[in-house]
Amino acid sequence: MNRTLSAPVTVAFDYTRSTGPVVGRFLTGLRDGVLVAGRTSAGEVVVPPLEYDPVTHVQTTDFVEVSPVGTVTSWTWVPEPVAGQPFDRPFAFALVTLDGATRPLFHAVDVASPDEISTGMRVQVRWAAERVGHINDIACFEPLGDESTARPAGGGILEDDLVTGVVTTVSLDYVYAASPEESTFYRGLHEGRLLGQRCPTCDKVYVPPRSACPTDGTPTEGEIELTGEGTITTFCIVNVPFLGQKIAPPYVSAYVLLDGADIALLHLILGVPADEVRMGTRVKAVWKPSEEWTYSLENIDHFAPTGDPDADYDTYKNHL
Repeated sequence: MNRTLSAPVTVAFDYTRSTGPVVGRFLTGLRDGVLVAGRTSAGEVVVPPLEYDPVTHVQTTDFVEVSPVGTVTSWTWVPEPVAGQPFDRPFAFALVTLDGATRPLFHAVDVASPDEISTGMRVQVRWAAERVGHINDIACFEPLGDESTARPAGGGILEDDLVTGVVTTVSLDYVYAASPEESTFYRGLHEGRLLGQRCPTCDKVYVPPRSACPTDGTPTEGEIELTGEGTITTFCIVNVPFLGQKIAPPYVSAYVLLDGADIALLHLILGVPADEVRMGTRVKAVWKPSEEWTYSLENIDHFAPTGDPDADYDTYKNHL
């Protein structure tokens, strides 16, 4: 029996948000080498500043600059950093209460071993070489051996050039383990074949195959090969550009009900103007050159119209 397939997967995107007047002021301060805190109605000095007071619920308007020097209030050791963390070597994460603040800031501390950090330890900000108005403008905190060597705060915020937006990369790494049925499907793709499996109870064919029929729970079986031709059931015209987009809009993403299958497959439609795509359009798989094939549905570059008459609505109305 063939072993199941697995592969590392990274899901990532750039998250863009507007900052508003409170967070924007804090990020502007980081860009200019200043640590901006907000004062609450209860007298707490919080960094980063809260957008709204937790007691009165009014927007924060009372700002104060705090020192780049502070005290570690608690910490945890990171022996095996993962991608995207501040260092590719062991380090500590800590809550640091900056001088002038009453609530701590969470960030990394650059120490070589857990023996070099402790609660109550004095640390100072190490600024990034280039600052853009992002939390990573604080590269990390580092131990402060002598108070006289503390770096001074910046010279103030440029009020006419406030940061109004920030882009942060969100990323998740994991290992995807395919089921035996899915592994058969992906091996088929590697061979230029589209394979599904049938439910012996209701006779439905699933592509990609599933371990059990979602209708009646019966384990699927067999190996059903499909031709790669099918019918567009529903579709979406993509008009909005986004970062990393491989095709210039407008283009069509559609559900294709392959002939002989009972569940539609989502894929790209090319070879026809976007405004001419219709429900019922007959299409066929267009494969990449065989030397580019991997264990992926991307072996099919896209689906294109066959030129045949549209399918009758009754043939796909139960698969919308």
